[in-house]
Amino acid sequence: MSEFTVTAVDVHGRLDHFLSRQLPMHSRAYLQQLIEREQILVDGRAVKSGYRLRAGNRITVTLPPPQPSNTVPEHIPLDVLYEDTHLLVINKPAGMVVHPSPGNTTGTLVNALLAHCTQLSGIGGIERPGIVHRLDKDTSGAIVVAKDDVTHRGLARQFADRKVIKHYVAIVRGDIRQAEGVIDAAVGRHPVNRQRMSTHARAGREAVTEFRVLERFGLYTLVELRPRTGRTHQIRVHMASLGHPLLGDPTYGRARKELTASPLVRQLAWFRRQALHAGFLGFTHPVTGEPVECRAPWPDDLARVLGVLRSENRAGV
Repeated sequence: MSEFTVTAVDVHGRLDHFLSRQLPMHSRAYLQQLIEREQILVDGRAVKSGYRLRAGNRITVTLPPPQPSNTVPEHIPLDVLYEDTHLLVINKPAGMVVHPSPGNTTGTLVNALLAHCTQLSGIGGIERPGIVHRLDKDTSGAIVVAKDDVTHRGLARQFADRKVIKHYVAIVRGDIRQAEGVIDAAVGRHPVNRQRMSTHARAGREAVTEFRVLERFGLYTLVELRPRTGRTHQIRVHMASLGHPLLGDPTYGRARKELTASPLVRQLAWFRRQALHAGFLGFTHPVTGEPVECRAPWPDDLARVLGVLRSENRAGV
């Protein structure tokens, strides 16, 4: 059981918002479920998720005991960038789902981790052991996994406090005029299509992404992206909002009709996933206090795309 006391800083704030900050390893939806089940009490009594806090409120959180997982270990090869007794960093391939979900019960990173590790943290729930953060299915690159709950909590706190350094590289459509810049646009569920995210959501959350141009290829640009926040599809939505969606993005990257006739566009038609790679991940080790910095090599498909772009650029196409 965990216990918190409300100070003046948090007075009048919502209970679920307060708990999201105190327990960043759990989603707000999960915490709201615990509130509804009366496993989270304020001064010993049940309240609603929107309860407005008062100074001195004593909040007790009783987490349910872990349940056995039905996820089956699978001996799937993993590209391990770093590993010790507390955590590991994986270079996740594009096409791999991070954790099981309806329709994706096998072949996930969690399936592979259960075969690779003898122990994973249980904070993420029975279907998400060890998972501190996520990458989209078709985004490749570095992802950190916790082997124990202490490490998980420490990593989750660093993500919540924006102390984890994340560098992505992406190939986007068009020639970005600015050499660098900052995109500050809230991201939330699309008002019509709930499967998409948007910068025009009715209730978007703060989202900030820094970008820097690395190479220009006329119809495409190679950029480095540093998200300060971690919203769902943040980079993909932000770049699309600038008019420069990611190459191959099936959700946000539909090409304009006048571009589809380009020989270069047709030459890259085989590339069917968003051209996004988490190339660098840096954080402080929650147990040793030492800095951990991991660089994930480019995957073969992105390297092939980049080779085509550089070749065509030299040819003056």
